[in-house]
Amino acid sequence: MATKKFHLVGVGGVGMAGLALLLKSRGHSVTGCDLKPTPRTRWLEENGVRVFAGHSPEHLAGVDEVVVTPAVRGSEPELAAARLRPRPRVSSRGETLARLFNESEGIAVCGSHGKTTTATWTAKLLRALGEDVSWCIGGETGGFPVAGAGRGPLVVEADESDGTLALYRARTLVVTNCEFDHPDHFASAAEYAACYETAKKNAADVIESERLPQDFPAVPLSLAPHNRANARAAVEVALRRGHSAAEIAAALPAVVAELPDRRFQKIAEGVYADYAHHPTEIRCAVGMARRVCRGVLRVLFQPHRHSRTKALLRDFPAAFAGAGEIVFCPTYAAFEPPVEGGGSADLYAETRKQFAAAGSAAKIFLARSCAEAWEHARNSARPGDVALLLGAGDIIDLAPAAASGERTPPRRLWIGSGSNTWRSDLNLDVSYTRTSGPADAPGASLGIPWMAGVPGTVGGWIKMNAGAFGHSVSELIDRVKVDGRWLSAAECGFGYRRSAIDGEIQDFSLKPFDAPPGAAADYLRRRPRFPPGTFGSFFKNPEGGSAGRLLETAGAKSMRVGGAYVWSGHANVIVRGEGATPSDVLALATLMRDRVKFRLGVDLEPEVCGVVTPA
Repeated sequence: MATKKFHLVGVGGVGMAGLALLLKSRGHSVTGCDLKPTPRTRWLEENGVRVFAGHSPEHLAGVDEVVVTPAVRGSEPELAAARLRPRPRVSSRGETLARLFNESEGIAVCGSHGKTTTATWTAKLLRALGEDVSWCIGGETGGFPVAGAGRGPLVVEADESDGTLALYRARTLVVTNCEFDHPDHFASAAEYAACYETAKKNAADVIESERLPQDFPAVPLSLAPHNRANARAAVEVALRRGHSAAEIAAALPAVVAELPDRRFQKIAEGVYADYAHHPTEIRCAVGMARRVCRGVLRVLFQPHRHSRTKALLRDFPAAFAGAGEIVFCPTYAAFEPPVEGGGSADLYAETRKQFAAAGSAAKIFLARSCAEAWEHARNSARPGDVALLLGAGDIIDLAPAAASGERTPPRRLWIGSGSNTWRSDLNLDVSYTRTSGPADAPGASLGIPWMAGVPGTVGGWIKMNAGAFGHSVSELIDRVKVDGRWLSAAECGFGYRRSAIDGEIQDFSLKPFDAPPGAAADYLRRRPRFPPGTFGSFFKNPEGGSAGRLLETAGAKSMRVGGAYVWSGHANVIVRGEGATPSDVLALATLMRDRVKFRLGVDLEPEVCGVVTPA
């Protein structure tokens, strides 16, 4: 490759940073940019790569080639400007690394699982055996960075996710395994496998881990089975490069003593993090956690990408076998838009169904955020328990709080006795306190005709600005006493089924109103008779429309998650049936919302207090 000036957009990413260093070591001029400085961008600057903070078309001056990661949106002004010009050329990270690799007789490690670990151990083993290797790997291992420049062979982790694996012409190609993944790029398992077959045909020598004998005596038996296979592949590379079995046996224990970051990485006592995001990887991580767990194993899982979650939905539940509790966090979208069937609620519902059919005693929860999931794990932990943070997204951001023991400030929520408050079944630092005094009286005591038959207390009615038949309680509010201070109706911030009141509602006064004889009975006759165990109407009516009609049109009446189901009499009513949990309700509400959003293009907002549906 002729010497060029390269600019890498999103250079702080683990794969991009390695490529930047490799390009620099080959004599190219290299700059990069990312949203903010990080330890990785500072490492690049220490190695002569100038890194700009933020994105700007000004970074393109004099650049021959712009390299971009899929994590950067095409609408980003810097990237959009590059694509509008005849120069510079715009290429992907995978394409550029393959071109650079093909200039030398290198070692490429690919596979659906284990390629980071195998590539790392291969590079470290060859270095320990005296070879001055270069490397570019999508993961860091303690003091072993993502890339390094030597004069010997180049070891790379070859990524198949965007199909660029097919561009590699390797001297030695290591294939750890091939199991369908990346449905965002590959239309089928056959298309995915064909990418590997092309890479194998292009290689001078192919090592397939699954075909190797696993009895090499130097591979430590203390490793988990999947990591013994990864070590065996690294050993095979060294053997085929002429190193003796004795030399390898002497060097190997130190090489495999450390796994790459986020590969069953210990964060704190009883807390581990793993990058696993495919069912096979999850099964391995859960197995490793069971080996060190003496109590309850709590798995906090953040699905990675909506497309993968949807494509492999039925394969995920069995991978969690062995866990005592599973907490599903909102799906990490990466650069994908959401798709129906690819959310954490879909995964929760499928797992709930499969576990019930299998008679599993594991507890399953749905969290509204990763932070909420961690709060539950931390509050529930007992000696001997293990919390396993799984996923390739930002769930790793929980690590500092886990390591420091930082706690979430406790929250106190004032409630009435109404049916419109959802409470999580997670172990959270939330206390629910029932209001007392005049606001604790039954709402029916107010005698508002059009509210006849609506359950709850006066305080609950006011807090949520309850209403019916086109009316709202706020129409009659004169003032409200909150935490000892009287607020006028205007200061309460009333809106459709909401208010801005934050605190305990202690007292109130109403404007005068007429209640004609028989009016309440007339409204009561017109009101649907909800079955027991409901929240009333779950979603607010969108402007100019009816939530119930939208949900019915989208087919919500057939929906059920665990013990929670949609009432046949009204599509906007969730019934808490036998065995229903709060997570069942949250998952069902999320799936109902998704039905309407994806099929009819309308975003429904919950009317029930406390519900924030996850992605």
